[in-house]
Amino acid sequence: MSTTISILGIAGSLRKASYNRGALRAAQEVAPSDARIEIFELDGIPPFNQDEDKRPPERVVQFKKQIRAADAILICTPEYNASIPGVLKNAIDYASRPYGDSAWDGKPVAIMGASPGRLGTVRSQYHLRHSFVFLNMYPLNRPEVMIANADELFDEQGNLTDQDTRNRIKKLIEALVIWTRQLQKGRA
Repeated sequence: MSTTISILGIAGSLRKASYNRGALRAAQEVAPSDARIEIFELDGIPPFNQDEDKRPPERVVQFKKQIRAADAILICTPEYNASIPGVLKNAIDYASRPYGDSAWDGKPVAIMGASPGRLGTVRSQYHLRHSFVFLNMYPLNRPEVMIANADELFDEQGNLTDQDTRNRIKKLIEALVIWTRQLQKGRA
């Protein structure tokens, strides 16, 4: 068992100054010393095409490789039309294909999300959890981090400025590290 837990962070938004990319950067800053968070940008992953199952695009190959190399996954997503953004769903689908070769299988995962709305990504997080069942992922149940009214908590560059939210993110990452170690111990 590795002494440092490697976490792959994925933002469900392509916008450079998105609140969710900012929340992932904050997660990197507050992660405990026994965890390292690397962020994978979804830019460049083309629309899913099952015809490419046998010869996936290079960006998809890189994505799957990083998922497999990580001990755990951290997804930070906005909520679009009461669900998961298309870019995130597309990436999840690509990394699960071809059938029987899913990079997600058995991965511990935590979710957080930021939105200018009052619900703070409740519905998108619920939809992600539903997908995790089929993908055979192990979601962390608590703490939940749903960052509502994000436009008041981030600056214009997408940097998190609210200390209370930073503390909640820190607790989430600490819990993900504990959860990942428990799962690793159970597999040993």
